[in-house]
Amino acid sequence: QVQLVESGGGLVQPGGSLTLSCAASASILPYTMGWDRQAPGKSRELVARLSQDYNTHYADSIKGRFTITGDNRKNTVYLHMNNLKPGDTAVYYCYSAPWGWGQGTQVTVSS
Repeated sequence: QVQLVESGGGLVQPGGSLTLSCAASASILPYTMGWDRQAPGKSRELVARLSQDYNTHYADSIKGRFTITGDNRKNTVYLHMNNLKPGDTAVYYCYSAPWGWGQGTQVTVSS
């Protein structure tokens, strides 16, 4: 069973930045990877995707503020989040096309 382990969440003030990491226990090279999030009382939503040919896709709500990158040598995917807003508060889940989701990491944006 391949594991996806997220880290990097925490409490940040509005306008601040965080970088989330997702370490996979197997090679991520052949697969689409990404991030989803779920805010309290809301459905899980797609945040970003990174395909195996390095194409990216972002939700409209975070375009221009978040960037997804990958390091195939480390089997790790990152979500670089800038200019965070209170509406970005959610549990962020790493996603992989063949393996599903990780356990999630909490991001709270509050003053």
